[in-house]
Amino acid sequence: MDVTPELALKVGMVIGDIYGDTLIGRDPRLTGSMLDAALNAGVLSSGSDAIEAGLVSTPTLARGAGNYACGVMITASHNPAPYNGIKLWNPDGMAFDEDQQREIEDALDRSSFPVPSWDRIGAESSNPDLIAAHVEAILKDVGASKVRVVVDCACGATCTITPLLLRKMGCDVIAINAQPDGHFPGREPEPTEENLAALRATVRACRADLGIAHDGDGDRMVAVDREGTFVGGDLLLALFVRQEVRTGLVVPVDASMVLEDLLPKAKIWRTRVGDVYVAAEIKRRNADFGGEPSGTWIFPRATLCPDGVYAAARLVSMVAERPLDELVGEIPRYPVIRGAVAYSTEGRAKVESRLDASLRGLSADLSTVDGWRLQFEDGWALVRFSGTEPKIRVLAESRNEARAKEIYSTVLSSTRGAAA
Repeated sequence: MDVTPELALKVGMVIGDIYGDTLIGRDPRLTGSMLDAALNAGVLSSGSDAIEAGLVSTPTLARGAGNYACGVMITASHNPAPYNGIKLWNPDGMAFDEDQQREIEDALDRSSFPVPSWDRIGAESSNPDLIAAHVEAILKDVGASKVRVVVDCACGATCTITPLLLRKMGCDVIAINAQPDGHFPGREPEPTEENLAALRATVRACRADLGIAHDGDGDRMVAVDREGTFVGGDLLLALFVRQEVRTGLVVPVDASMVLEDLLPKAKIWRTRVGDVYVAAEIKRRNADFGGEPSGTWIFPRATLCPDGVYAAARLVSMVAERPLDELVGEIPRYPVIRGAVAYSTEGRAKVESRLDASLRGLSADLSTVDGWRLQFEDGWALVRFSGTEPKIRVLAESRNEARAKEIYSTVLSSTRGAAA
């Protein structure tokens, strides 16, 4: 579905009608102001108040939503500049779950919307204090740290907060791509290793202790150590888990088996891929922490929103005590094999049925919460349909490479047979 002003207007009408007073924020994408205006008009026409947050990070908006009926963030997160989207937030900081999303989608399917009466329009206002409140809350929780850190904001929404926050913590901050620009001229918004060459080089050139990288809206955070080495999601997930988890952890089905080895006494729940599923399970299980290898981190004692800004502050505090490369060196690394099998989109239902029958015969411990996750005594495999192209993705992990390859080969063979 294309995100147009017409759609934004209708979303505003529905949100205002079902929920009430709404906080609206955006990242710097070029279509953001246009969609913001349309959504604002929709909320007002429902009779509810529209409160403008302006250009803020997603976690800033989600925290601010606690004072209103709900929050709306206009962003496409880590996706390229031409994209945009609308994400909805509950007052407790959690994104709308599937039932709430379905309620909104069903309401959008109405053939007509009532014409608002001139004397029943909501009031428009702004809340310019959200960034300061977000910074203050993190400082109270994290405290001071004196490290030299390079922050790559991707020309996204964290330009408004992360460099400021880290300076207030006492850090020596060098900020790059720190001007908000919806063209994302410095790099693509997704903070992958290949997109962070400038950050890695700057960390080395400035002899910094750490590099921090965000995506376009700040719900993600990854890092670079003092040598300029990329520290991605699985490693950061393990580091945060060691520090945060005592009894319960929530991660998606694609997270490493390292977590079980690091937490032999804790309960680990695995969900569908997506921060909203992780957050919902954290809330349901009262877990200590949740995160995804993509770089989203949820610290429930602070917020149920993936907060890349808060995560950056927590990582800085850890590095103030010990260098990141030393911390990472303590984390076991297991070989992972990845691949994909093409299939005909016309026959997906048949492929899915054959795949299910084939994979069920390979492992007695099988989860179908998101694709097929096959658990073995010494490793695991995951088979999932790609959400962006007609391919079935296959992943296998074990504690030694030979066994990882064996698991991968077995699962891949079954997948190819089902896709043929």
